[in-house]
Amino acid sequence: MRTRIRHEGRLDSGGGVRIWWWNLRVLEVEQNLLNGFLPVSIGNLSTYLEKLSLGGNGIIGTIPGETGNLSSLLLLSLFANHLTGSIPTTITRLQKLQRLNLSGNSLQGSIPTEFCRLPNLETLLLGRNQFFGPVPACLGNVSSLRNISLGSNNLSSSIPESLWNLKDLLEFDMSSNSLIGDLPSGLGSLRVATRIDLSVNRFSGNISTAIGGIQSLLYLSLAHNSLQGSIPETFRSLISLVTLDLSHNNLSGVIPKSLEALSHLRDFNISFNELSGEIPSGGPFKNFASQSFASNEALCGLTQFGVPQCHAVYRSGTTKRVLIIYILSVI
Repeated sequence: MRTRIRHEGRLDSGGGVRIWWWNLRVLEVEQNLLNGFLPVSIGNLSTYLEKLSLGGNGIIGTIPGETGNLSSLLLLSLFANHLTGSIPTTITRLQKLQRLNLSGNSLQGSIPTEFCRLPNLETLLLGRNQFFGPVPACLGNVSSLRNISLGSNNLSSSIPESLWNLKDLLEFDMSSNSLIGDLPSGLGSLRVATRIDLSVNRFSGNISTAIGGIQSLLYLSLAHNSLQGSIPETFRSLISLVTLDLSHNNLSGVIPKSLEALSHLRDFNISFNELSGEIPSGGPFKNFASQSFASNEALCGLTQFGVPQCHAVYRSGTTKRVLIIYILSVI
């Protein structure tokens, strides 16, 4: 039985929605005006229930431990509510669970290691909550994972090396946390990834050249960190890339001219760095505006980029070199 309910009312034990269909397989009540608490009786729903989707409502309170009784669940979605408290440890009973979406709530505590005992988990969406502490290293043992989104929390420490064991990971979002350490070189192990977002953290060090091997990558954001060094030449191999954001770092050196070969690149931002030299003008660069290059004082190129023309810069540099040679010859 597949049921969608449109109801404006309460979802607690004393109120308007009570469901006792023993053969129920799908229950979707998204984007309605449901409010109140999730009742403990939610655990009495059909043991055949495969999909429970209550996202986009006004549900408050905690997630009942009795949710763990829904042993056939493949999908549990409670996104964009007002849930608080921690995730119950009984979540580990949902051994068939493939997709979990708890994003956009006010959940707290550490990310439970019980997730690591869900052998079929493919999608873990916990973004925009108040989780803190480290990312559980044991998540690297959940080989079924395809999408990890932990952005906009209060996570700290470094990214566990074990996560680079997830060879089939497609989307990886750790943005807007307080993660530290050198930018992990293990990122290059995510060979089939399409989206990587590590922006707004405290990463330092150089950008790994190994990232250039992720030819399936569509979106890469490392913005708002403390990265140093140059933009790797290996980025020329990111042939599928649509978005590249390296803004608000401490990158230096030149913009590789080889990036002109990235024919799908549409969104490019290297503003607020310490880059120098000529901005490439071929390929996708002919469509970029000054905002992409702002606050890099030593860049030069076409006027559309909002930087000085290169011949003026080079003439100044040549004059200085000739003067030095002349002085040395006189001495």
